[in-house]
Amino acid sequence: MARQGNLHSQLVAWLKIILPLAALGLLSTLFLLSRSIDTNNAIPFSNIDIEKRAREQGASNPAFAGVTDSGDEVIVNARTAWPDLSNPERILAEVVDAQLLLTTGEVIDITSDSAEVLQQEYIATLIGNVVVTTSTGYRMTTETLESRFDTLHAESLAPVSGTGPPGKLDAARMLLTSDPDTGDAHLLFTGGVKLLYQPQNSGE
Repeated sequence: MARQGNLHSQLVAWLKIILPLAALGLLSTLFLLSRSIDTNNAIPFSNIDIEKRAREQGASNPAFAGVTDSGDEVIVNARTAWPDLSNPERILAEVVDAQLLLTTGEVIDITSDSAEVLQQEYIATLIGNVVVTTSTGYRMTTETLESRFDTLHAESLAPVSGTGPPGKLDAARMLLTSDPDTGDAHLLFTGGVKLLYQPQNSGE
């Protein structure tokens, strides 16, 4: 009986050692088999399109009207416009349609795919498929045109081509300005000007 008691005591003592070790082994196995956690993807964040959010805070179909120092009226419309996040003084716009109503009675229409406006400097840069049409019969196209709001001044930053009363025109640059004495608008072409003269049909 004493021997059985000793055996029982030894068994209990061994179990006190073996069982905790077995439990630790099971826990270790669970940790090894568990999926590792990627701390970068622990919390899913949606990707936010900053430019899109800025456009949403912009304006649809905005319009601007002003008068130059010589009295010419400037009217600008766009499909959308929004502030530039990197420069609060810079406004971006898409599908731009501008009209200049000159004191001399002439009308100049300008359209473009987009525009960048610097408010403090009164400068607007029209970009992409810029078309300048005048009531005197000129229709010129270019890719970039820089214009001002405070005075009659528009200058192409890329080659221009189109038609006018003299015929077909191509030039490296085009400048729209006004005569300081008379206020008349002048359309000047410079840099490798090419003119294909097309005489007007007299109807005879």
